Amino acid sequence: MNVNIFTAVLVIWLAVMSQGCSSSGGDGGGQNDELPVAEENENTGNEPPESEDEDDGDAGEEIPVVNAEPTYQVLVDENISYADGLSYGPADGTPFAKPQLLDSYYPENNSVNRPVYMFIHGGGFTGGTKTKPEIVEMASDYASRGWVFVSIDYRTVEELGAIEGMTPEELLTFYKGIAPQEWIEVALEGVETRKQLQQSIAMYAAQRDAKAALRWIVANADTYKVNTDFITVGGASAGAITAITLGITNQEDFRDEISVNDDPTLTTTNLAETYSVRSLVYFWGATVKLDLFELVYGLNRYDGSDPELFMAHGTQDVNPSTPYSEALELKEIYDPLGVYSQLVPLEGEGHGAWHAEVDGKGLFELTFDFLVERQNLVID
Repeated sequence: MNVNIFTAVLVIWLAVMSQGCSSSGGDGGGQNDELPVAEENENTGNEPPESEDEDDGDAGEEIPVVNAEPTYQVLVDENISYADGLSYGPADGTPFAKPQLLDSYYPENNSVNRPVYMFIHGGGFTGGTKTKPEIVEMASDYASRGWVFVSIDYRTVEELGAIEGMTPEELLTFYKGIAPQEWIEVALEGVETRKQLQQSIAMYAAQRDAKAALRWIVANADTYKVNTDFITVGGASAGAITAITLGITNQEDFRDEISVNDDPTLTTTNLAETYSVRSLVYFWGATVKLDLFELVYGLNRYDGSDPELFMAHGTQDVNPSTPYSEALELKEIYDPLGVYSQLVPLEGEGHGAWHAEVDGKGLFELTFDFLVERQNLVID
């Protein structure tokens, strides 16, 4: 994409996202009223529960079994720290290491062979929460059917401090360790306001955090009896942007551009772990972060090894930040690569269509069907 065209698009995208997304992610609604009640595990806090001694074999050699209907009681480990990230307080000029948190939902059963689904909330990179009601409902639904479902928080504009009056040179120093210099320089060329600049910085930090969260899941696979051959990553809005960027970029991307010397918190992010994402789930997102990565580094990461993709997007989503045309464009990128993708148009729906149904099925069920079929999961 031409640099001038892209920077113009970035300005529009950031402006719309800053106006149109609330701290709850800009989405509303829910579905699936009857679910087992999620319970907090006795061991909540910053550590996962201790792994049980029993081991019925190598989960990676078997296909996981999931249930067609909500079956199991759901346990929840809340606010586990998966990594630290450099952050600023509202008026503090000194960065500090802030724990980044996730919630893990898992079934109360004896399985040692569970698929895992990591979900990333929306919020325009200005805010948002892992405990958005629709995400909690979705987590309970999937965990009650046999999945481990992990909902993550990540750094947003809220963690990027006050920058009023700073020169570009001062901003490069201020955000050193949070985003690479080359990323900041391109952002400075493409934004019109300080808030838009912070959104573009947050886009990078959010991506680093999401990858760290997935490495944490791999590092703790034995604790939650996760089969790491069956990893799904999904998100809504800004979370969908982050999810597809996670699955499509290489493992070193958004990891190796900053050194441990500039960001000591990188040592908390399970850098030695690797992962393989089998499926991506995209609710009303966009490709803007992949476009920005290509602009900054000259690297187009789409290829035939990308994860399979499920997309649900409102056909009346005309918001310049996440128009329906973005889903069509992503489908057009995927098809020539020979990678399977499915686009479910949500007819007549706009942004944040959590309530949408297609042929009598809501989003959770549509996604469930895709994952079961494409991952060849066994249905009990």
